[in-house]
Amino acid sequence: MILTPKMVLFDLDGTLIDSVPDLLVAVNQMQDEIGLPHRAEADVRNWVGNGIERLVERALTDDLHGTPDAALFDKAMPIFRRFYAESNGKHSCVFPGVKEGIAYVQSLGLSVGCVTNKAAAFTLPLLKDMGLFDSFETVIAGDTLPLKKPDPAPLIYAAGWFKVHPRDALMIGDSISDVKAARAAGFSIICMSYGYNHGEDIRNYHPDAVIDSMTEFPKLIGTAS
Repeated sequence: MILTPKMVLFDLDGTLIDSVPDLLVAVNQMQDEIGLPHRAEADVRNWVGNGIERLVERALTDDLHGTPDAALFDKAMPIFRRFYAESNGKHSCVFPGVKEGIAYVQSLGLSVGCVTNKAAAFTLPLLKDMGLFDSFETVIAGDTLPLKKPDPAPLIYAAGWFKVHPRDALMIGDSISDVKAARAAGFSIICMSYGYNHGEDIRNYHPDAVIDSMTEFPKLIGTAS
């Protein structure tokens, strides 16, 4: 199978960058300040992917599906934002093969963007700190639009920005949110095996392909000519 898109969109957390170490620091600093126990890195890895609000709810309740008391959440959220602004980019790393994968896509002359559920205030500094910001022609963050993944709106918006039909668009992600958004938008979707998907194997959600490294792009992505 060779996909021949005109545009490739990349998810951020769990796809391009391992950002859990930054999030773990901020979560546990928040927990300290409000007098709750620390959370384990393995749990935080299962909780990320739906925006920092949902991460905070899960950390407060120690539950993937948890909903905390509203007053506790309202107290905790600004504390988390303050600590995450300090830790963002300090402990993260770019996954192996990412820079090679982006370079390969660019070598094909394809349009390249980033679509993430992370707020712009954290997304843009992180991309800059990791040396990836200049790789993207557009960055659509979690607060760019009223809706975020798994809603298809950010992907459809990106397709419109690039003037590309969804059938000619490819999403690179790692989670069920990416798969749902891509399918609803009419995109093809390749998922990374190493990402954040709440402890589930992403293959269960039937993306077009699952790969271990973006260095595998040449066998999956080509040009129509």
